Amino acid sequence: MADTRERILDVAIRVLGTSPDAGMGEIARAAGVVRRTVYGYFPSRADLVRALTERAVNEIAAVLARGDAADAPADSAWADFISRLWPLVHRYRVLVVLRRGEFGEDIHALLEPVEDSLADLVRQGQDDGSFGRHLPAGILSQVAWSAVFTIADSDLSSGSGSLGVSAPIVTSLLLLGVPEPRARSLAEARS
Repeated sequence: MADTRERILDVAIRVLGTSPDAGMGEIARAAGVVRRTVYGYFPSRADLVRALTERAVNEIAAVLARGDAADAPADSAWADFISRLWPLVHRYRVLVVLRRGEFGEDIHALLEPVEDSLADLVRQGQDDGSFGRHLPAGILSQVAWSAVFTIADSDLSSGSGSLGVSAPIVTSLLLLGVPEPRARSLAEARS
């Protein structure tokens, strides 16, 4: 049963990634099951989106936890996080679209622990002079990590898929107030 549930989630993220308004029937067809099976695991589309968000949050939190920001400068820790996050961003970029709609509150609530950790990292960077103070840490971290999803979405939507991890690392670090030479150096070390 767990395999079927996970397969439905895998298919749902692909289907919603190309068509955010796709219905449960489309997801069922793509998963090779009947609608009743999908509804057996996810009684509503909201339940399906919540499960996808929980999965994304768990994976993103694991990526964030792998870094040890206490031992590295904040800008380096951020670059490490983005380099590990980049493969997940392509998979879960649809959450950015869904977050703007009817599921926004639920997605925001589930992402809160990740966003709090990122705000702490930005606050650390502001305290040690790595990051600018042009915005409060919570807002600045939101802007910087949202840019990563925007880059992934635009790259895949254009059909090129050619941007590597350097683009989101450099861009997010620039948004955080890191000088361009330092941002490029950190990105090159992770490419």
